[in-house]
Amino acid sequence: MRIPTRLPPTTATFCQIPCLILCRSMTPDVIKTNSILEVPHMSSSRWMPLMQCVCLLSGLAILAAVSASAQSSPSLLQTTQFAPGESSSSAFQFADDDGLNGAAALRTAAAALGSGGSGGAGQNGGEKHGAFSVSRIAFEAGAGFNAPVGNDTPYITWGGNFTGGAGLNFSRRFALLGEFQFMDNKLPGAFIAAGGGQGGNAHIVSLTVDPVIDLLPRRVNSVYVTGGGGYYHKSTNFTVQECCDFYGYPVNVTTDSFSSDQAGLNLGVGFTHRLGGVYGDGKMKLFGEARYVYIHTPAITQTDGLGTTELIPVTFGVRF
Repeated sequence: MRIPTRLPPTTATFCQIPCLILCRSMTPDVIKTNSILEVPHMSSSRWMPLMQCVCLLSGLAILAAVSASAQSSPSLLQTTQFAPGESSSSAFQFADDDGLNGAAALRTAAAALGSGGSGGAGQNGGEKHGAFSVSRIAFEAGAGFNAPVGNDTPYITWGGNFTGGAGLNFSRRFALLGEFQFMDNKLPGAFIAAGGGQGGNAHIVSLTVDPVIDLLPRRVNSVYVTGGGGYYHKSTNFTVQECCDFYGYPVNVTTDSFSSDQAGLNLGVGFTHRLGGVYGDGKMKLFGEARYVYIHTPAITQTDGLGTTELIPVTFGVRF
């Protein structure tokens, strides 16, 4: 059976125009020589061009889709361009990816810590090099006892002391302190009797400047040397008891006194134990020290003098 070269008007549509071209190319001689190709019924010849048209249109649609995809690729690449100063890693972060969000959070935290560390380093550097930084201020307070030495033993005996000071820690090894010290010593009985009193005391008040050199600054237990000089005031007092105070107790009344103002020197050695603190970075130290104190008091030949004064005050306290 021959395949018609013209289609009925009812089946010729716009989409079948390419199919007519294919059908015209198939001549009756080709169909006759091909024993396999058979058209059993007139209705098959109506649907065959339609199927060929569908196949052709499907291929054209696929080709158009590939072409459109190829044309859209440059715009996609253009949209992924980075702004100046923007890192490529930050451009491909996805909000739905918990792992990338976690990594971004870690990077942000690390950057914040880095900037904070640099700021902190600057601040610490300022404290380190600032002579009057709060962290460099040093304090001390202590108390102890005194022992007389030298040629003044007939005129003074044992007593107690209180010491307080403040200054600056210029480094771990070196500090400079301004110290106040009060020493209260008794007088020997023979000297009191010669003065016509029933009791007596010798008070020494000093204001000195004393450098402190720590020999083992990084150790928990350390040894230091210190020494300095300044102003010393000494007063010698003779007392008698009189009755009575408001509660009925006898009171000591000074009957005779003399005093002097002069310069003096001190030199000593001490031991410190650094306390650990909460995080092992404590700055507080316990200390114990002994000093030799020389006071250039007036000679005994003068009305307000008993000769030079030499003492060894031993003090225990805290320093930070």
